[in-house]
Amino acid sequence: MTKLSVNINKIATIRNARGGNIPNIVKAAKDIEAFGADGITVHPRPDERHITKKDVFDLASVITTEFNIEGYPDKRFMDLVKEIRPAQATLVPDPPNVITSNAGWNTKEKCAFLQDIIGQLKEWGIRTSLFVDTNKTNIEYAQKTNVDRIELYTGPFAKHFLVKKEKAIIPYREAAILANELGLGINAGHDLDLNNLAFFKENIPELLEVSIGHALISDALYLGLENAVQLYKRAL
Repeated sequence: MTKLSVNINKIATIRNARGGNIPNIVKAAKDIEAFGADGITVHPRPDERHITKKDVFDLASVITTEFNIEGYPDKRFMDLVKEIRPAQATLVPDPPNVITSNAGWNTKEKCAFLQDIIGQLKEWGIRTSLFVDTNKTNIEYAQKTNVDRIELYTGPFAKHFLVKKEKAIIPYREAAILANELGLGINAGHDLDLNNLAFFKENIPELLEVSIGHALISDALYLGLENAVQLYKRAL
């Protein structure tokens, strides 16, 4: 079964808007696990506009499922994951000022850089994943970096799903087939929601994990957090 990792950045955004510790990030993560999620994802950015460095350490001591830390692999990020040793590090090519991850790596151009980073992460016993689009060259060069998995950037799929879902899924299915042939595990994330998740899952062979935050936390405002987590699990 495809695993659901819940990105809790948006919960931290709500807390930071007011200060203090409401909602409590650690309690939210533990509850999400209890409600059936298979993992917790965070993306600590340099400006700490949502998840903070302290949050990452607080979460690391209580998470009992898989902990996935996303980020651009600068010294700050590498020092953090070296100390935390999460189950997975997902590398994204984001500059510090972007609102959200909105593009995958150019793995051909950054191959040597990523090889060095991934080699170090593997020495620390951390599973590695690269955020990529469906461009076949980027998937082929992802394999050359020795990464364990790719995370397919599903923003374009979600955008075109409402227009013609059968056409929107084609490049993702082809990318997944290629990744499987190259021995890469497949994760996915960005704008997956209760409308498009089941269709995506049904059409992507060997989908190991999805990371979902914004849509799930938004749905929880209406459905409640427990119901939202379980509905996303059901869609998988």
